[in-house]
Amino acid sequence: MNRQEAHQLLDQLGPARFTAVEQLLKVLATDEGIESIEHSLAQASFEEEEITEETATALDRARASLARGEGIPHEQVLRDFGLTP
Repeated sequence: MNRQEAHQLLDQLGPARFTAVEQLLKVLATDEGIESIEHSLAQASFEEEEITEETATALDRARASLARGEGIPHEQVLRDFGLTP
């Protein structure tokens, strides 16, 4: 992606999303920001959530659906979130 494409994407964002991207860019633009993220990730605890029988069944159905080629097209997912490809 080049700068022009990035600017076009930024122009499509609403105020709340633009603010979130702005904050992320400020963190990523500095070595201190990257180190802070790495430190936070290193200190984060790992909690494995128990998978319920209902969730396991839903995952099995989803995997079977994907194996049959019945996934949701990328373009549809983007449209569902109000984005454009």
